[in-house]
Amino acid sequence: MVSPSGEQYEIAAAGYAAVVTESGAALRTLSHQGRDLVDGFGEDEMSTKGRGQLLMPWPNRIRDGRYSFGGRDLQLGLTDPGTRTASHGLARWAAWTVEEHTATSVSLVYRVMAQSGYPWAVDLHVLYDLGADGLVVTQTATNLSPEPAPYASGAHPYLRVGDAIEGIDLRLPARERVVVDDRKLPTGTEPVSGEDDFTSPRRIGDLEIDAGFGALVREEGRATATLVDPATGRGVALWVDDNHRWLQVFTPPADGPRPGIAIEPMTAPADAFNSGTDLVTLAPAGSPGDELSVSWGIQAI
Repeated sequence: MVSPSGEQYEIAAAGYAAVVTESGAALRTLSHQGRDLVDGFGEDEMSTKGRGQLLMPWPNRIRDGRYSFGGRDLQLGLTDPGTRTASHGLARWAAWTVEEHTATSVSLVYRVMAQSGYPWAVDLHVLYDLGADGLVVTQTATNLSPEPAPYASGAHPYLRVGDAIEGIDLRLPARERVVVDDRKLPTGTEPVSGEDDFTSPRRIGDLEIDAGFGALVREEGRATATLVDPATGRGVALWVDDNHRWLQVFTPPADGPRPGIAIEPMTAPADAFNSGTDLVTLAPAGSPGDELSVSWGIQAI
């Protein structure tokens, strides 16, 4: 019998504990002193709604799965039929191979082979490392092809404080919101205002959010989003390095259970393969710039 998410890799340190899965190298659970910090999924389940998955070699959606790069017109499979888009990359359901597994960390690798719609071979690597400062996740891509390759990365953790998000205060260090059409594809950006402004902590209540946020405010190179229960002062923080210029925020619908909220680190916004916004071009294999490494993390408050 094999778990729907494959092998399970447990790590622990400084009161933190996590489980990472073979399928998608996903973060299935993360806790601190027995308190859940993410809304994950069971060992007998597969990830739903992107829970804990890595989004490589692009996050979010590509319009009609079509884009042009290096003088070629390319077509990806439409993995989100509802919006007729190619969503969240090529690695989130793949079987990743464990590279090293210690008591406090695990690293996994997956090779994206050249294929229809993405004709480049790229090695993907992730390191999950637990310590006194919580979880640090480092995602790396290395171009193995003789031609430049387009690339962006993201991740899809659902943060959790208690059993429901309605009474939790959210803070987002973002000054802009991505404006989208009815297919959830960008049409521009605008300054945050009103119910989209979380630059100061504000109760989530029954708000339903599904938006990208940019123009992140940083301290010492990091931008940090927080969820805090005002009744107890307990919470969880997600930080991103300066390679991550965007956060996608998603709340489950208000008419159902809402134990967690997705706050997704992204190096580029939706449809970056078409817009070029913050898209990285990995240099040909063996050349300077053929690799990109980015980091983000989660800490208990």
